[in-house]
Formats: sequence, C-alpha cells, structure tokens
Amino acid sequence: MELGSILQFLENKSILITGATGFLAKILVEKVLRVQPNLKKLYLLLRAKDAKSATHRLNNEIIGKDLFRVLKEKLGTNLNSFVSEKITVVPGDISLEDLGLKDSILREEILNQVDVIVNLAATTNFDERYDVALGLNTFGAKYVLNFAKKCVRLKVLIHVSTAYVSGERGGLILESPYGMSETLNGTLGLDIETEKRLAEEKVNDLRAKGATEEEITSAMKDFGLERARMYGWPNTYVFTKAMGEMLIGHLKENESVVILRPTIVTSTFKEPFPGWVEGIRTIDSLAVGYGKGKLTFFLGDLQAALDLIPADFVVNSIIVAMVAHANQPSDVIYQVGSSASNPMRNVDLQDFGYRYFSQKPWINKDGKPVKVTKALVLGDMASFERYMAFRYLLLLKGLEVVNVALCKYFQGTYLDLRRKINFVMRLVELYKPYLFFGGIFDDMNTERLRMALRESGAEADLFCFDPKCIKWDEYFLNIHLPGIVKYVFK
Repeated sequence: MELGSILQFLENKSILITGATGFLAKILVEKVLRVQPNLKKLYLLLRAKDAKSATHRLNNEIIGKDLFRVLKEKLGTNLNSFVSEKITVVPGDISLEDLGLKDSILREEILNQVDVIVNLAATTNFDERYDVALGLNTFGAKYVLNFAKKCVRLKVLIHVSTAYVSGERGGLILESPYGMSETLNGTLGLDIETEKRLAEEKVNDLRAKGATEEEITSAMKDFGLERARMYGWPNTYVFTKAMGEMLIGHLKENESVVILRPTIVTSTFKEPFPGWVEGIRTIDSLAVGYGKGKLTFFLGDLQAALDLIPADFVVNSIIVAMVAHANQPSDVIYQVGSSASNPMRNVDLQDFGYRYFSQKPWINKDGKPVKVTKALVLGDMASFERYMAFRYLLLLKGLEVVNVALCKYFQGTYLDLRRKINFVMRLVELYKPYLFFGGIFDDMNTERLRMALRESGAEADLFCFDPKCIKWDEYFLNIHLPGIVKYVFK
C-alpha cells in the first residue's frame, strides 16, 4: 500500500460529513480545517428543519466549542469569514432517502462536487428505541451509500461503525465483514427488511391501543433488546450497526468503501490539544460516579483487556484511510483500537481512578472534597447480585412493608429507591458484555495502514494513530481524567 501526501490530497477537495454535531465529527472538522486551509468545502449534514436552524447548530454546537480554540487563535478575526467560505451546513436526515435534503439546488451541488463522504451519523445509545436505531444505524448506512453512488466525483466513502459489532465473542476478533443475514449465534431467518416492518408494526399496534409516547419508547427499547438477543447481539446499538455493515457490503458494488471500526473512544491524546472530551462516554460514567463518591464497587474481570483509543487517533485513521483508498474499490475493514498492540486492563482503570481522585478529589456542591476509597471488586454477576440484595433490595423490601403499613407515607421515598435500583440493574444488564469482555481486536489491516503512513515520511507524526506510543498511566493521570473533570463533571 502506497500513501501519497495527505495534505496534498485534501487540497481543493470537498467532503461531506454526516452526523456533524457528534463527538468524532467535530474533531474531524477541526483537524481538516486546521491542517489544510486550502480545502475546498466541508458539507456538514445535521438534523435541522431549515438552513437557519442548521447554521445556529453549527455556531453553537460545533464552532462555538472549546475544541476550536487553537483554530480561533490561529485565524483571529478571520475565523468567521473562513468558516463561511469553507463550511456549508446541510439540513437533512440520514434515515431518509437522499438524506432528507429538501434544497434541490444544494443537493445537486453536493452530488456534483463532493469527493469524499464520511458517515459518522449514528445513535450510540445502547438502550435506544429499535425503530430509531434501525433508521439511523441500519437504513441510514444504506441511504448514505445510495447517495454516494450518485456523486459523480466521489473517490471514497468512509463508514464509521464500531468494533463491538462482534458481540460477546472472545479470543482474537478478525477484521472481517458480515454477510447478509449472518448472525452471531447461528439463528437463521435474520432479514433486515423484516426487522424494519416488525418495528413499524409494533409502533402502530401500540399507538392503536392508545399507548403514550413514554410507553411506546419503553416498549420499543425492550423490543430492540429482544430482537438483538434473538440473533446473538447483546444490545440494540451493536445489532443495528452490524446490520448497517451488512447492507453496505451487500449493496456497495464497485464503490470504494471503507468500514472503520473504532473500539472505546476516549478524549484527545494530542490534537488540537490533549484531553478534550464531550459528554459522558462509555467508561467515563464510571470515572464520574467514582470521583463523586457515588460508585463504591467495580464489576468486571480485572485482568480483561480494556480496549481504548483516543478520539484524535480515530480521526487520523479516517483521514489516512480516505487517502489510501481513494478510487480503489476494496472490501477492507479497519479495527482501530489498542488491545492487540498496547492493551490496558480493567485493573489499570481501577488503579488510575484511585490515584487521581485521591490526589485531586472532586469538590462537591458544599465545597468539601469527596474522599474516595479503593473500590470493592465484584468479579462475577453472582457477587454483584449478592451485593445488591444485601445492600439495597432488602432495604427496598423493608421500606415497601413499612410504606404499606403506614398508608403509603413513604411512597415517594420507596418509588425513588425502586427507580434507582431498576436503573442500575438495567445499566448492568446493558454493559455486562463489556465488563466481562474477553476479546482482542485484531488490527493487521490497520497496522498495514500505519506502516504506509510511517513510510510516507514527513506527515507521519501529524496523522499518527499508533496506540503503541501511549503510556496509559500518563494519559489517564495527566490527560484523560483531568479532561473529564474539566469538560464533563457538573
């Protein structure tokens, strides 16, 4: 694999990015604008009713973020004119044909001008409504591909999936595609169009019975889990992402398409500056709960590999992949993670959290530091269930008896405790496959891409995504956890 100049490739190119307000998409937008100001155009597809609303979202949810401070310092007063020249907001919806583009003139402009499409639009909620997840993660992938086929100058489509389409599989997980109707447990009969019809029928049936929107949402979340587990996937998110990959593989024909599967994405390692993060991401919910003194136990296999990859590394891999595969049809899949070449383990996460919050405790709303202790380790589900029973379920049962005896005097307290316990049990049920995950993600394809980057010379450092350069203790103690405290703790 030969790789020419990445900066030269980006010059005078037009790129369409879907899911533009998402975490990775913002970092991609910032990187491209900063390193190649001679880019022709970034078309940013985002959900909005019209151009005015889309522009408002651009200014508030993308350019207005602290992420762009390096670019702002670089451009100064020229920032607004630069953004106006380089960025075109595109109100749309990938769950619709033609990406829901209502402006026919803008649609034709994109179809005639765009060189690269990066599909980052998705719902990453493990507990999403099935109809919503199907629309974005499965059929959204199909509609983006259909749109890509109409783009007369398109050189490559990058579809960003997730490494966890592998489900709960252990051992070495290869960078291999899914065939249509392939399932993880061997169950026959998976048909993607049927899944869409079943979801629509379920919603219509619930509405016909007079269900509220809240009841419909709850039922559709349960329905998604039921369908996912029927075919061997642990949750709606990875099931619908896997079906999206199936559709792309089946329908891509001679298009140049790259499927990129990141593992657990964390804060930026280096660019535009270390430690930028947005929202409570997968493992960060543990850090937030622990640092605030609300999480006193750790559930999981301490020796299992925890596959993390900084967000700027993922963005660099996207950019390098688009250059490597421009105008070259292929079936390549890249798993972008660290477990094969520089694994971190769950025990490290526990250790880093204790070391950081012991030295720099969180200050609560009363102005007092929260003291943390080493978390109790629950190494299997049986231990967790015993812990919950003795710590909370007996209390809940006792409160229920007293509440009934006193004519529901403690009804509010009882319902609140029951809601919290149900919430924790639901979270554990959703995240259990990852707390005890035994897989290692093969990255031989990704390593070949990294080798091509290293051999390309001068730009290797600018677009580095090699996890071997990460010292996990330094990253967590000096970059990631400080970033979580700064951008996520409230």
